[in-house]
Amino acid sequence: MNPRLIAISGSLKGTIFSLAQEEISIGRDLSNSVSLNDASVSRRHCLIKKNGSTDGFQVTDLESYNGTFVNGVQVAEQALTHGDQIALGDLRFIFLTHDDAVTTAARLEDDDLITRSTIQLEREQAFYLRPEGAVPEISVDSRAIRERNALLKISTTINSIRNWKELQLRLLELTLDVVPAERGAILMADEDGEHFVSCHGWNRVSGADESIKVSQTISTKVLRGVVAILSNEVVQSESSGLPSLVEAQVSSLLCVPLVAFEKPLGVIYLDTSSRVAKFDEVHLQLLTAIAGIAAIAFENARRFEQLEKENRRLQEAVKLEHQMVGESQSMREVYALLSKVAASASTVLLLGESGTGKELAARAIHLNSPRASKAFVAINCATLTESLLESELFGHEKGSFTGAVSQKRGKLELADGGTVFLDEVGELSPAIQAKLLRALQTREFERVGGTRPINVDVRMIAATNRDLKAAIKAGQFREDLYYRLNVVSIPMPPLRERREDIPLLAAFFVAEYSKKCKRRVTGVSAEARRLLCSYDWPGNVRQLENAIERAVVLGATELITPEDLPEIVEREAIVDAPAAGYFETIREAKRQLVTKTLRQTGGNFTEAAKLLGMHPNNLHRLVTNLNLRETS
Repeated sequence: MNPRLIAISGSLKGTIFSLAQEEISIGRDLSNSVSLNDASVSRRHCLIKKNGSTDGFQVTDLESYNGTFVNGVQVAEQALTHGDQIALGDLRFIFLTHDDAVTTAARLEDDDLITRSTIQLEREQAFYLRPEGAVPEISVDSRAIRERNALLKISTTINSIRNWKELQLRLLELTLDVVPAERGAILMADEDGEHFVSCHGWNRVSGADESIKVSQTISTKVLRGVVAILSNEVVQSESSGLPSLVEAQVSSLLCVPLVAFEKPLGVIYLDTSSRVAKFDEVHLQLLTAIAGIAAIAFENARRFEQLEKENRRLQEAVKLEHQMVGESQSMREVYALLSKVAASASTVLLLGESGTGKELAARAIHLNSPRASKAFVAINCATLTESLLESELFGHEKGSFTGAVSQKRGKLELADGGTVFLDEVGELSPAIQAKLLRALQTREFERVGGTRPINVDVRMIAATNRDLKAAIKAGQFREDLYYRLNVVSIPMPPLRERREDIPLLAAFFVAEYSKKCKRRVTGVSAEARRLLCSYDWPGNVRQLENAIERAVVLGATELITPEDLPEIVEREAIVDAPAAGYFETIREAKRQLVTKTLRQTGGNFTEAAKLLGMHPNNLHRLVTNLNLRETS
């Protein structure tokens, strides 16, 4: 038995201290059995003494400033075994009792890597990854301050990087600023965390370096075992199977796992060929902390890139700028159709009930077309008489009819190069239909009272809520004009077929009219939202918009409640009514109840509202809806 300490780092590296005495004191003071001239060591740092009963040795810390560590763990008193590493300040020693030439403090499970010092660090042993309050006290020397500042810098820097490759290279660069490695690499794993799919390297001298060789054996062990590894004095046996380490003449290496949400993402790998600048347990703890910070940044960057890819995919599928609100499947199909037809010059026929957003769809087609910089002209064919509509569409010459005191250019002429939207095209008279058909076929027309043909380049978008095929059978609409308009038809779904969009639309209108009316309304109550979603909306989005606007204007609270939607509440009450008289019965019951309460309070609306359990504003509105003004 030949007990001794061998210095393996610091200024005393290689020095052997015999432990032949029963008790050895170690410290900076000259009175110690082993005097260490190093500022990081206390004057009386620790004792190593023989345990007579077992012939073993134990180390006792003498309340030193920087503490005594055995195999990376701070101790007050600890029994020593062959191969233990002892850290006193910045100095590292190995405790030996045998005369073997090669010693391993903690061997890897396989025998591929044989070193004088190999340490495996489980995640629960990592100081910086422990829950708050479980981190042992670490002396605040200059090195500790540098390491904590480095962690702060790394955290601040990498969390602002979203590019996957840039994040890896920047992390390696920052890590090599605080760890004395010559080379580094980050290997990212597949979704299963079993195999590596990418590797980016960094060389302290040349920067980014994709030619760096990494030990596949060690990296895979770290990834699958989720364990950090430090190995010094790396040598290779004839059957080690690690040619990458031999070729690079690696003497020390660090490899730690990247783990986010209990899932291994990859590893950080550092090595050096220097026989002087070796890694120690503090480097292992520091790199483990860096990996803990970086793993979340990598996961966030990966998800960010996935979202960007999905966003690009959706934009390529639907490159559409629009003002419509809706995320339902039926609306996504509409967006896809609008995106496809926008790039062409084809005539489009928009079909759907009143209030489904046909004009918004037409504007979206124009806005996303090559004609977007030109005029978009909308005409409602149902609101004008035949003569006025003809003048609006085609214009008129001065004196062509009574009141034509000057020449007027029509909407088709004004929209030259742009888009004309004909809403309610099914309401056109036969004469206007014929003239419009000719304009579509020849791209020319004459003003009312004019003789000179006018050539225009316009794209026509028409919309109707009528069944044009039925109108053709009834002789009310020209079949040839229908086929001219119906090059591409896009049906707009009614609101009752996309009920999942109702909360989104309601929130949009609440925000819009809250701002316009300068009244704070934060949203829609759960019960009111249920009513909105269950209602059939014969007027579709336009009716919903009107209902929300009225509720915002007349409501009294920050939330829209069922009392703010009286028409919907009353209509919902008769959805399952067996006879038409049921609704009138309910209305009559309301009249009697309100009238009785108002009489009871002498016409005081505030008191009556309290008795009825509603807000006075809602009572005023109910009185109006029930035609009780005169009675009250």
